[in-house]
Amino acid sequence: MTDPAVPPEKAIIVLGCPEVPVQQALALYVASGLRDRGLDVLVTGNPSVLGLLKVSDPKGVYITKTFVLEMCIAEIVEKKRDCTLCIVFAHNDAAIAYAATMRHLLPGSRFIVVIFGKDPEPLAAEINFPCETITEKAVHNPAQLKAKINKVLGWAVSRT
Repeated sequence: MTDPAVPPEKAIIVLGCPEVPVQQALALYVASGLRDRGLDVLVTGNPSVLGLLKVSDPKGVYITKTFVLEMCIAEIVEKKRDCTLCIVFAHNDAAIAYAATMRHLLPGSRFIVVIFGKDPEPLAAEINFPCETITEKAVHNPAQLKAKINKVLGWAVSRT
C-alpha cells in the first residue's frame, strides 16, 4: 500500500510518429504496467499519436494523462514538470533527436530509449548520450520487444 502523503514517482513516456504499429500497443502496455506499480504516468507525443491512443483507450483505463510533446518540453524547460523515469520510443532520426533533448532536460531521471522498426541498429548507433537502450527489430509483432522491456524494467513476470 502506498502512503497518500508521499506523492507518486512520475514517469514520462515519449512517443514518436505513429507509423510503426508496435509503438501504440507497447505504449499502452508500459503505461499500464507503470500505473500498476504506483507511478504517475504522462504520455507525450504529437497530436496524431495521442489521438490514436485516445481512440484505443477511450475510457482512459491505461493512459489517463497526455500532453503534446512540444508543450511538455516547454514545461520541463520552465521547471514546471519533471520525472523520475523517462521512456522514449524511437523508430526514426527525429525520435532520437527528441530523446537527446529529453535526456539533456532530465539529467537526474532514469532514462530508457526503446529503439524499434525494420532496421533499428543504425538508429541505436546514433545515440551518443547516457541512457539504457532496448533495441529490437519490431514492426507488427511486439512480443520480443515486450520481453526486453519487461527485463529492463524489472518486471519478473510477463504480463498478458
